[in-house]
Amino acid sequence: MFRALLVAVAVLGSATGFGAEVVGPKLKWDVSLWGKPRPGTALVDALAARIEEATGGNWRLVLHYGEAVSKARENLDGIAIDAFQAAMVANFYHPQKNPALMVLTMPFLPMETWEDNRRVREAVYAHPAVRKELARWNAMAYTSTFLPQYEILGRGKPPLDLDGWRGLTVRAGGGLGQAMKLLGATPTSSTATEVYTGVQQGTMDAASFPFTYAHVAYRIHEVTDWFTGNLSPGTADCPLVFSITAYEALPAQYKKLLADVKEDVITAQIQAYVDFDAENLPMLKESLQEIRYTEAQLAQFRAQAGEPVIEAWIDDNQDRFDARGLVESIFAAVGQSYPAKTD
Repeated sequence: MFRALLVAVAVLGSATGFGAEVVGPKLKWDVSLWGKPRPGTALVDALAARIEEATGGNWRLVLHYGEAVSKARENLDGIAIDAFQAAMVANFYHPQKNPALMVLTMPFLPMETWEDNRRVREAVYAHPAVRKELARWNAMAYTSTFLPQYEILGRGKPPLDLDGWRGLTVRAGGGLGQAMKLLGATPTSSTATEVYTGVQQGTMDAASFPFTYAHVAYRIHEVTDWFTGNLSPGTADCPLVFSITAYEALPAQYKKLLADVKEDVITAQIQAYVDFDAENLPMLKESLQEIRYTEAQLAQFRAQAGEPVIEAWIDDNQDRFDARGLVESIFAAVGQSYPAKTD
């Protein structure tokens, strides 16, 4: 299951250009994480390994999995008070804390390729509204974990057409949750570690996760009967954030090290997803019923739950920050134009 993580570390181990050890003071950073090591944490695993290697063990990132130092929904709070120096943050776990970052939960954003995925997220992190909002929590985004597009695994009667979603309780947050609501489903934003029990006990019928890695990492396939193979309704965002206080206190050579290894750890993260898909998609196809929608059904879904959901989000947030400009920056990042609002 964790072959992809080993590959990720191997990628860093073979990186060139770091022949000399980075000399610096003894330093330990605590990193707050939830769940277990998985492809979605390849980036932090690889970053910790690379930093320890490059500094000869002088700077160590201690990875605290399983919500050992903070609940997943409270990682921003912990960063704010410097309870730890770094953390992964799931934007839709606490939409009220990061309303601008919730733009990355909007349905059908232009992220069809890994390169587009990266360009979109980097444009969002660079936007003044997002930088300002994270800074309120003493946080700065280092990089995304580049979640893949979501698909949905479920139990019971499969939704073979869009009407089949009516009445289902689906784990889906943010804009994706609003999209599912428009189909007649009831969204819930349960944390990832709560989903297995929820589906098993029947308190939720289905769960959206980054496909395929998160479904398998949290063993959702063990308690479900079917999966959507081509819905691709959107995604979310789980960036690795640093405490601004801790980052600013770093010596210059450690800041440079973070910048120097960034490209390698991003490569390791994306490769981990690719490798995990190759291993697990055949398994899901063999053990579960795959649902694939027609192009006409998908077009109907996009028309009903794409731009209308984005426009509603813009209207809800425009008075607080430049929500429309933030959406426009996403499309501009991949050479597209977001449709202008028409009255």
